[in-house]
Amino acid sequence: MEADRIDFVLPWVDGGDPRWIECRKQYETGGGEDAKEERFRDWDNLKYWFRGVERFAPWVGKIHFITWGHVPGWLNTAHPGLHIVRHEDYMPLEIQPVFSSHPIELLMHNIEGLSERFVYFNDDFFLINEVPEAFFFREGLPCDMLAFQPVVANPDNPVMSHIYLNNSLALSRHFDKRANVRKQPGKYFKPGYPPLYFFYNLLELAFPLFTGFYTVHGPSPFLKSTFFEVWEKEEELLRRTCSHRFRSGEDVNQYLFREWQKLSGRFIPRNITGRFRYYNVDSHNPALLRTIRRQSADIICINDANKKIDFDRAKGEIIDALEAILPEKSSYEK
Repeated sequence: MEADRIDFVLPWVDGGDPRWIECRKQYETGGGEDAKEERFRDWDNLKYWFRGVERFAPWVGKIHFITWGHVPGWLNTAHPGLHIVRHEDYMPLEIQPVFSSHPIELLMHNIEGLSERFVYFNDDFFLINEVPEAFFFREGLPCDMLAFQPVVANPDNPVMSHIYLNNSLALSRHFDKRANVRKQPGKYFKPGYPPLYFFYNLLELAFPLFTGFYTVHGPSPFLKSTFFEVWEKEEELLRRTCSHRFRSGEDVNQYLFREWQKLSGRFIPRNITGRFRYYNVDSHNPALLRTIRRQSADIICINDANKKIDFDRAKGEIIDALEAILPEKSSYEK
């Protein structure tokens, strides 16, 4: 039953599709991160995302695969557990086409048949070890970590600095920082949290206003009802973000919903960083490759930092490592 399921949501774009490239060029007005060719290069490892899910999270309900319109040629679109979701299926026509991830994220609650409990993935998050349902949800609630961290002014990616600040500003309209800590102290100071974030939370008590939140660039467990609630409270802000075809410094993103859940107390506190590893891909990636081959984490992020590297070498080595632990085709492949 839908109420008992935990679904996965995965957006994907084929950055090499000539039709998509031509469509994007029609709307581009300048440079920036979203115009970099490196941002859309194909690592050709998506099949290992599906293999990892089937092997290490066989309990998943539906996989909602969001696409501009293209699908990988190898994908078994007839799989009963796979729901192909095109942008026009759940986003208003007047905002399309979109080339920013933010409208794709902020409107996920409109996906037909999406379960109340779901996990949002990027296509660079991979399961490389068994992950039980309780990793993401317990007692019907998301498992997460509530920790403060100041927004960093990052000149290499200034748009994201603005976005994180915008999230905090929106949250500050609905939650009082010190009152929230008093209301749920055990969720800020949970035994098992990394010691650094105990320190951050203690330090932040000196400041009366929100300065930012610690965010994990990994799978996000959500309640669909959170999306409806935030849309009801912040419709103008969310509509404005969804009107931007490319990322903008005026945007908010999915972390607004994630922090809203936590400030509302609708989560189970636990250290979500323990078996998660994050890597920025470079020309040489010995630590990443060791982690994959030894399966010394449960979930990894293989992040493309959008810089010039020895791409063919890095791509080949990563595929070889993933193939070593996930050599068998999944039922999601033809």
